[in-house]
Amino acid sequence: QVQLVESGGGTVQSGGSLRLSCVASGFDFSRYSMSWRRQGLGKEREVVAGSVSDGRVEYEDFVKGRFTISRDDAKNTVYLQMNNLKPEDTAVYYCAAVRGSSWYIHEPDYWGQGTQVTVSS
Repeated sequence: QVQLVESGGGTVQSGGSLRLSCVASGFDFSRYSMSWRRQGLGKEREVVAGSVSDGRVEYEDFVKGRFTISRDDAKNTVYLQMNNLKPEDTAVYYCAAVRGSSWYIHEPDYWGQGTQVTVSS
């Protein structure tokens, strides 16, 4: 059974930091590109960052320099370190898995349940 379980969300003040974790099971983690996506209230879901199966990492412009994605294939875990958080970062953050390296253009194969991040001003 495939599972993606996120943790680490919470409420922080503007300028603060959080570290999200996503533990995967039930599939060959190392063959998948892992990404973080988010959805704010009343907004469409958007990509935040990706850890590609070929070793690359990619970020959307609005998080470059503030967020860092990393993965530990031995632990089947992907992380998102979020620094200098802003109120506009408030959203539900989802972990998602796409088989192969074309992670940006393909709909994820698997999704986590999401974890809420709230940034107060």
